[in-house]
Amino acid sequence: MRVRRLIPILGDQLSLELSSLDGADPARDRLLMMEVADEGTYVRHHQRKIAFILSAMRHHAQALRAAGWQVDYVALDDPENSGSFTGEVARAVARLNPQAITVTEAGEWRVAAMIDGWATRFAIPVEVREDTRFVASHAEFDAWAAARKQLRMEYFYRDMRRKTGLLMDGDEPVGGQWNFDAENRKPAPRDLMMPRPLSFAPDAVTREVLALVARHFGDHPGRLEGFDYAVTRDDALAQQAHFIDHALASFGDYQDAMLTGEPHLWHSVLSPYLNAGLLDPLDLCRAVEARYRNGCVPLNAAEGFIRQIIGWREYMRGIYWHEGPGYTGRNFLDARRPLPGFYWTGDTDLHCLAQAIGQTLDLAYAHHIQRLMVTGNFAMLIGANPREVHEWYLAVYVDAYEWVEAPNTIGMSQFADGGLLSSKPYAASGAYIDRMSDYCGSCRYDVKARTGPDACPFNALYWDFLARNEARLGRNQRLAMPYRNWAKMNPATQAALRQSAADFLDSLDGAAWPG
Repeated sequence: MRVRRLIPILGDQLSLELSSLDGADPARDRLLMMEVADEGTYVRHHQRKIAFILSAMRHHAQALRAAGWQVDYVALDDPENSGSFTGEVARAVARLNPQAITVTEAGEWRVAAMIDGWATRFAIPVEVREDTRFVASHAEFDAWAAARKQLRMEYFYRDMRRKTGLLMDGDEPVGGQWNFDAENRKPAPRDLMMPRPLSFAPDAVTREVLALVARHFGDHPGRLEGFDYAVTRDDALAQQAHFIDHALASFGDYQDAMLTGEPHLWHSVLSPYLNAGLLDPLDLCRAVEARYRNGCVPLNAAEGFIRQIIGWREYMRGIYWHEGPGYTGRNFLDARRPLPGFYWTGDTDLHCLAQAIGQTLDLAYAHHIQRLMVTGNFAMLIGANPREVHEWYLAVYVDAYEWVEAPNTIGMSQFADGGLLSSKPYAASGAYIDRMSDYCGSCRYDVKARTGPDACPFNALYWDFLARNEARLGRNQRLAMPYRNWAKMNPATQAALRQSAADFLDSLDGAAWPG
């Protein structure tokens, strides 16, 4: 019997409630899952990231079959594997002769462009359905953006609160205000009772994937030893419950904190599972809200976490699709320096960078302040090419898909969009890192010193960043105070700061971008 519909399922669509499955008939429709080399190599993805996605895909295929679906699964080392989504859909069309293709919309422009060409190439109808796993559709975000001169997340977030009813008392926010971020900036104590994420021992499927990744992607960044991510929905739900039970209550207070040797602190480590489809974001937010309403966690923790999901996550996706494929090429600050080679090795005597990059290479994970205020801040201060910075973040983090990573990097981290997303650059000297971490106490550099070979490089780099970008940033109202402070410095102090920055920049390893 001829297959009625071919339903491709992509590697970040690992949900049994996927929109492309609505109305599908397990007896007449065929699901197609594809491990293709193109998806592992368009940037040099971290080995652990590739392993997570492939193992989660294989386990999801098992779950689909257990639910009654017929699944054609193309493994990476299948000798007939064409290496691309379009190539594998072509083989499936030839093999199954479907009447039509139904697919949930892709998360990235690159893949969406492939899907747009399928109807012409295969001469059969192709239905692309909205991804209903998100709160805001593309059309809804575009309508919101069209009504505003400035696209600030805070106002979008309020609309998402109203739409979902999360942490609302009628028309008003619980607690009388929308945002409790001012309470969420405490440095963390070194607590022996600090929670740890659950660790999931690789089963036979995952062990096979780890061997596969070592063979095909062994020259990619990172390492596979100690792989312990959840790769099934049940295990992802176990980590969700573990976070809510043991870490959520302190998440708000310490979400911006950093400690040497502590990669996770009170963070959820749920973003890989949300972005791959193993967890539902609204279900997660409702579980967090319920814990607050039951009196088990403070409001600043629940609100701060929910804002990350229905605020920042949804907003980043909206910006990505609203701005179009040219967004990743923006370079408002005309930053041209190659990304230093130590971003690929962690071999630097700046302790904060060694910590953030080292754990990234080990785990394919760093929390949002490590990404924004350590690796991102440093890259912006030295004038690194934002396209290279973007591709590094996309490659090395297990939760990085371009729709969420690119706006975070191009807009928030590197200010390369000139303020579309963020009202000011997230630039900071060593004082911020010293305040929010214990990194500086173990560093060879003196965070209190501003110039000279032993001074924290962030200090001179901060002032040099402001000075060299004054024509672009000098009228930014949120930078008025630092520019006034710069203007008050005597010329000798200014010259010393800029010379210290120049000396450090000259010493950087400008290794060629390996992507």
